Amino acid sequence: MNLLDLARAIFALAFTLGIIGLAAWAARRYAPQLLAKLSAERGERRLTVVETLVLDPARRLVLVRVDDEERLILLGEGRELIEPRGPAKS
Repeated sequence: MNLLDLARAIFALAFTLGIIGLAAWAARRYAPQLLAKLSAERGERRLTVVETLVLDPARRLVLVRVDDEERLILLGEGRELIEPRGPAKS
């Protein structure tokens, strides 16, 4: 490898790192506004997580509200168990 090849490799590395840095700067600068615009267009959400409870490292209970109905979901070990709870108490 001669001096010209080494200089070319260093320039290519610097150029690549510069492009990555520019992309990171642009993401920090412009991404929050873009994400806010996208989430504003969605409208009102129908699904909310009311509460979660960790039972053990493999399982957790999640209480979610869908429209006016609450559901209790047991997550873990590759399966889900969903129990309807009726209308939400607001």
